[in-house]
Amino acid sequence: MTTEIVAMAERIVELETRLAFQDYTIEELNEVLVSQQRQIDRLEKDFKVIQKRLKQLLTGTDGDHGC
Repeated sequence: MTTEIVAMAERIVELETRLAFQDYTIEELNEVLVSQQRQIDRLEKDFKVIQKRLKQLLTGTDGDHGC
């Protein structure tokens, strides 16, 4: 093999290695993003429940309807 071919082969290997690492990194970041979105969704749901309960407490309605 000539020096140019060897250099080109090494460059291709380097680029493939970088691409594989980037693919892995993107997948890892996506998993974190999905997890964080689930957590945000849960927190928003909890917040709405707390808001509703606080409103009930402030207005004097506790949802018991006298029971």
